[in-house]
Amino acid sequence: MNLLSRRYPAAWLLLIAVLLPVGVAGQTYDLLLKGGHVIDPANEIDVPMDVAVTGNKIARVARDIPAGRAKKTVDVSGLLVVPGLIDLHGHTFGPDASLFPDDTALVTGTTTLVDCGGPGWKNFEEHKGKIVDKAKTRVLTFLNIVGGGMRDENDVDDMDPEKTAAKILEYPDLIVGIKNAHFGGMGWVSVRRAVEAGRLSNTPVILDNHILTKFDRDTRTKLLDILRPGDMHTHFYNDRQVEVIDRFTKKVQPYMHEARRRGVLFDMGHGNGSFLWPVATEAMKQGFPPDTISTDLHAQSIFSTQSDMPNCITKLMNLGMELQDAIMRSTMNPAKAIKRFPELGTLGDGKGADITVLKYEEGIFALKDAWRKKLLGTKRVRCVLTVRDGEIVFDEDGLGFPLWTDAGDYDTIP
Repeated sequence: MNLLSRRYPAAWLLLIAVLLPVGVAGQTYDLLLKGGHVIDPANEIDVPMDVAVTGNKIARVARDIPAGRAKKTVDVSGLLVVPGLIDLHGHTFGPDASLFPDDTALVTGTTTLVDCGGPGWKNFEEHKGKIVDKAKTRVLTFLNIVGGGMRDENDVDDMDPEKTAAKILEYPDLIVGIKNAHFGGMGWVSVRRAVEAGRLSNTPVILDNHILTKFDRDTRTKLLDILRPGDMHTHFYNDRQVEVIDRFTKKVQPYMHEARRRGVLFDMGHGNGSFLWPVATEAMKQGFPPDTISTDLHAQSIFSTQSDMPNCITKLMNLGMELQDAIMRSTMNPAKAIKRFPELGTLGDGKGADITVLKYEEGIFALKDAWRKKLLGTKRVRCVLTVRDGEIVFDEDGLGFPLWTDAGDYDTIP
């Protein structure tokens, strides 16, 4: 054998591979999602493939990975396998509208949720202890420019760029930027202080700021003169926070195109009041989609518009967006916007094993906007399985469950 191994090393290795069990000769995976159609825009994948997971990492994405090499194989034939969805605008911490993330995110395929302005620098540790540290969902944060967070967003005296930036630099893995919202005072003071905090911390600002003329604010100034490349405007398809469509000509405003060219990003931010069919329909018709898809999901919108991530993706699909494009704007694009790509937003080998399995359905579906008007759509996606950090955390149809008649002893609790 020693002679054979010296003269014919390849043959020797082949003999070992044949004689040894598969689990020893080949790599053994902890989880294998088999038979699904993988859509991973970051890696330009849009074909049937299998996804193997070892520990909390993506081990391999390839065709026909043998089921015998996995400790657990889940048949996802006929389903879509995509990177874990990233919601840039949710609410988990605040005075009255917050939701615990695992209850609403994981069951809809969202593995990363960004709390959009709930805490400020004064109460971030409270948010971290109550929400971030306890959730299975990855919870990141846009820190409110108001030190006390969302409780009083008109308090100019509590808008401290230096202290806000210092808190961001203290928790760079958890805080991804600054939120400014709901300011009812005059002028640009809240926006400028948020942008200054962004400059000091080298992070983006996400803005929800009304354009009503009585506040002496207008969209053009905001997008072209104040926001920086990489800053975001959320509630994109409303016409109270940002005027996408000219109300008289029904055309996309020229300054919207100019802002996009200079690098300002536009986030969907659906919510309970910020997605209108007339605005979204005209903008999509004229080729002006959101850069990122997000929900603004909170205690009211979850019952009214039901704007979770699959619901938001569905609405844009019914307005003409290709599914692959919608997945890109729900995975890779938001990861890039918060400077977490390629750590997040991809199924690349060695990346974190956050995976969403979606079912594509055709039929007649009522899709509601924020002003309680509906569109009858003909297609939708919904989440049927979620993998977070390598673990199946949601399985609507029991795809990973054995039949009870084959399950063995009921005295053994899994």
